[in-house]
Amino acid sequence: MNLTFAITDANTPPGVAAVSTTPSPDPTTGPVTDEVPLPTLVQADAATLAQVAERAAGDLLAPPTRHRLADVVPAAQHVEPDPTGDWVLPAEAVIVASADPAALAVAEQLANLLRPATGYPLPVTDATTPEPADGIALVLDDTVDLGAEGYRLGITTNGVRVTASTAAGLFYGVQTLRQLLPAAIESPVPVTERWALPGGTITDAPRFPYRGAMLDVARHFFAVEDVLRVVDHLARYKLNHLHLHLTDDQGWRITVDSWPKLTAIGAATEVGGGPGGHYTKADYTRIVSYASARHITVVPEIDLPGHTNAALVAYPELAPDKIAPPPYTGTEVGFSYVDPADQRTYDFVTDVLREVAALTPGPWLHIGGDEAFKVNGEVYTGFVERVQRIVADLGKTVVGWHQLAPAAHLDGRVLQWWGTNGEDPTTAEAVRRGARLIISPGNHAYLDMKYASDTPIGHDWAGLIDVRKAYDWDPGTHVTGVPSTAVIGVEAPLWTESVTSLADIELLLLPRLPAIAELGWSPRATHDWNGFRDRLAGHGPRWETAGITFHRTPEIPWPSTPAIPGQRRTTPTGVNPT
Repeated sequence: MNLTFAITDANTPPGVAAVSTTPSPDPTTGPVTDEVPLPTLVQADAATLAQVAERAAGDLLAPPTRHRLADVVPAAQHVEPDPTGDWVLPAEAVIVASADPAALAVAEQLANLLRPATGYPLPVTDATTPEPADGIALVLDDTVDLGAEGYRLGITTNGVRVTASTAAGLFYGVQTLRQLLPAAIESPVPVTERWALPGGTITDAPRFPYRGAMLDVARHFFAVEDVLRVVDHLARYKLNHLHLHLTDDQGWRITVDSWPKLTAIGAATEVGGGPGGHYTKADYTRIVSYASARHITVVPEIDLPGHTNAALVAYPELAPDKIAPPPYTGTEVGFSYVDPADQRTYDFVTDVLREVAALTPGPWLHIGGDEAFKVNGEVYTGFVERVQRIVADLGKTVVGWHQLAPAAHLDGRVLQWWGTNGEDPTTAEAVRRGARLIISPGNHAYLDMKYASDTPIGHDWAGLIDVRKAYDWDPGTHVTGVPSTAVIGVEAPLWTESVTSLADIELLLLPRLPAIAELGWSPRATHDWNGFRDRLAGHGPRWETAGITFHRTPEIPWPSTPAIPGQRRTTPTGVNPT
């Protein structure tokens, strides 16, 4: 190749010209401008010159980026590719953010995501008006019309700019950015890779404000670290709520100081007879804080009046017959309930919800309400109405399973609908009285259902749920008689009767969780199974690289295992190995 030297744009360090070719310029690299004689360049620092020359030559010889701008999950609202705007992350790149603690926090998160695989220092700094300058700029601008969670991501030959009016929007732009890099970006150690991003602009915002998943930690208990790993999976796909099912017949999982036997006795069991466990207040606070830093709101559930055997073992006075039942480690439902006729029950409910509310900065308290088969009619609705008022008095918004629908409406009430038949006149009537819905159909969104008959764990009472079935439905129109304006979002529950490990959790979450995430985030106009399955296929290598378990379902055209990028033998100066 015939090489000459040329002065180019801000990508070039001061006083150093970049390398370009003399033949007609490639449309993806831009034109050559203002050639200068070689002696001028000899004055530049030799090491810097060599670095710039190596990088420029590599960019010229390398193939185009392997990812298209639209190859993200969930699908973006609006995408404008620019084939001439591809950019390669350089080793000397800086991440500059608006001078706001929330923006700087997102910048640090981005740096922590990129440093392990790249081995680059990626220092974070702030500026009144951040500019990429061949790096990444995160711009917090409350004058842009992008909504509370929207963002704009622009990639040019000069670098990357993410703009949003909130830190949440910046965070979601960062999740898109990481997906546009090669799959090797998920490596926990430095690898040799060309960190190229496709040029263009993405303008994006969510369809629904509530996008979540539920983890049942009552049937089987999971350590804090496992829950944090689940939080990371939610954050990756722009989900913003983690519903924790904290209490059930098999175990009570949250410390309540005023009722200490709930954990001293009620937490000591789980399905199958394992040791159980519980979260201290410090543990729960750690989960809430970790989630909040990733713009995820924790929704705690204290299931009432049924699913309470663990509480009754600890405090027999709450039982209708005042006799302690034996601990329960099976999987049947509907047999236990607290006494709805005893004031002591409401003292208990008030104390528990008060302590949980004090630990939970989010607006929601989930009170369960499902499968209380032995509490019927007016007794059930009277109990629910009284507990709803307790929640409101604590300054929280009540959420409950859709069995709460017959109870009198309380302002702001949200019902979580988990049916398998969209014909539900009782729930539709509750909506007409003012209720809003989170949609979690058992035969589409329940991630504890098996993918296929030979899936080693899971259930099939709601049917088999492969990825297409998890994807091909519309939360906005799913329940007959409920307008889309009454639907605040979608949630994917994972019940854990058959789930005993983090690997089990991941196997059932992935690859179906991204399908639910796309339903919650993406405009309905982008819904397309063939396009989704192709985009999702590219995440298999990412999960493999990150050491994440997933189900390699045959309906997704997973790529063959790629060559493993070369691991670096040394760590660049200033970078701590992870």
